[in-house]
Amino acid sequence: MKASYFESFNELDQIKTGELPDPELKEGEVLVRIRAAGVNPVDAAVVRGMLKDAIPTEFPVIPGWDLAGEVEKRGFSARRFSEGDEVYAYARRPVIQHGTFAEYISIPESYLSKKPESITMEQAGGIPLVGLTAYQSLFDAGNLREGQTVLILGGSGGVGTLAIQLAKSVDAKVIGVASEKNHAYMKELGADETIDYSDGNVGEAVRKLHPDGVDMIFHCSRGDSLSQSMGTLKKGGHLVSITKSKPEVRDDIHFQYVFVEPNARQLDHIRELVDSGKITVPVSETFTLEEVPQALSQIEKLHTRGKLVVTP
Repeated sequence: MKASYFESFNELDQIKTGELPDPELKEGEVLVRIRAAGVNPVDAAVVRGMLKDAIPTEFPVIPGWDLAGEVEKRGFSARRFSEGDEVYAYARRPVIQHGTFAEYISIPESYLSKKPESITMEQAGGIPLVGLTAYQSLFDAGNLREGQTVLILGGSGGVGTLAIQLAKSVDAKVIGVASEKNHAYMKELGADETIDYSDGNVGEAVRKLHPDGVDMIFHCSRGDSLSQSMGTLKKGGHLVSITKSKPEVRDDIHFQYVFVEPNARQLDHIRELVDSGKITVPVSETFTLEEVPQALSQIEKLHTRGKLVVTP
């Protein structure tokens, strides 16, 4: 099969595109023909070796953890899906090796969910990692409920795009933080209020909008916005971060760092929200396998609106 891969941790431009052996189909697994694979900042981190101490790696490595495609073959005892079914998944395994920037992947069927019917393969391929990250952060870690207010730091990126819409799906109030050029975009997604992180102190802007504070801060950005806004979190509120594992936090709030886990049941729920029109997936650009280095370089800058997608 054709794939993008690397043989040692290094710069992004050392990624090659060529032929690798077809995946081996094991018991309980299905072979998926990948049609689209979302690009995420963590993919660039994998190439640079930034996760090597946390997750084992075996070379050559095919990066990519998102997929949308069709079931092509089923292994022994894999019966949840039929050949030809359209599926999507977050495909991170215990060892980093067989990723989704390739034509095929063999994956346990328990990782898979049926693809949303109302969107394209490219849109579906951009959902799993960011969708599950936002879902597990808002609901599992943050316990976000109807009527609460959540401050989303990094509201226009891939995770923020899904987080705004997931928060609105439970009728929470959303304050989105991003550069001013992305305010209209966040409003279209459902954000009730927007703040420009480059226009003064984010915390002061939040206090003007909500003098009593916010119930949750979802931190999916870099920079100073978190330290500026920490004081706006109510006593007993929730701080959830996907970029800082050990921030300085007050004793009267609940903090949790989230590193997303595969979860087909949650993907099922996200599919229902997509097909009911409550979630859209803006794809800003698509790339071929040969263009994977450019895609990773672009996503690494953390200024992408919506999703970048590789189409093997």
